[in-house]
Amino acid sequence: MNRITPASLAGANGYRTKRRVPDQRGIQDIRNLPDTEFDGLWDAVILPTHTKDRLLSQAVLNFSARARLQEVSMPLHGIILLVGPPGTGKTSVARGLASRTAASLNGSITYIEVEPHALASAALGKSQQAVSHLLGTVIAEEASSGPCIVLLDEVETLAADRRKMSLEANPVDVHRATDAVLAQMDQLAANHPQLLFVATSNFAGAIDDAFFSRADLVVTIDLPSPEACREILFDSLDRLARVYPKIGRIKTDPAIERAAKRCVGLDGRRIRKAVLSSLAHSKQIAASPDLLTADAVLAAIEFAQAERASVEDKR
Repeated sequence: MNRITPASLAGANGYRTKRRVPDQRGIQDIRNLPDTEFDGLWDAVILPTHTKDRLLSQAVLNFSARARLQEVSMPLHGIILLVGPPGTGKTSVARGLASRTAASLNGSITYIEVEPHALASAALGKSQQAVSHLLGTVIAEEASSGPCIVLLDEVETLAADRRKMSLEANPVDVHRATDAVLAQMDQLAANHPQLLFVATSNFAGAIDDAFFSRADLVVTIDLPSPEACREILFDSLDRLARVYPKIGRIKTDPAIERAAKRCVGLDGRRIRKAVLSSLAHSKQIAASPDLLTADAVLAAIEFAQAERASVEDKR
């Protein structure tokens, strides 16, 4: 069996964080938590405080009480599911949640990030075998060594809704892969109470109902509210000002408030991308970002809105 070899990298605060180089098919990242990089993601994603608190409380409960609750047949499966449109920060929330959970428990937790597309195979039966091996062997072994959090990004790739599949258009292998995921999840839930899955999906309707029913908590990460849009915009400007201090002056310009109002309907990623693209508003600003103007930011947000409208018209 392929093993995952140890390595270490220097963290942003100077200490060395233990990480491992994934050489197992289907694993994209593996590291020890807490992790300063992931903590930064948790802080950067703008969500209602109660949403973050609810997620963190559920994750902590998984490690603090799940083993005892299973003794009285309480059905905790160790799954948190984040659903919502692309660009709303679900993956960042999941990574940040994993790190904050480790910090809250004052202990080290192994983090594993699964790359579901790497498990797909055109060969009949291969996807099922790959999924079974990854969950039933690789992740099970990691969970046997200590507390573990696994990120299943785009989980609909692994747990596709079998009711919506046509056997003529979809290989039987896809159905079997979903069956394998559910079976292995049940085994892992029963045998490894110190294991937590955080799954994400842009297409909640594409997830099999049986996977939904196993989730202990389902949270929708939706498009940001008007207040959150403003906060994301100002946070983006603050982050630019750390590198180009003069940018901070434009936050009091009335055009920035107009830009904040025009952000409504954009996802958080697109708002931040628009702020970055405003640095290319002209050759002068691109050469010297300290020259950024509020009007350039507003123009970039307007362009992002026009682009979004154009894409939606084509659907």
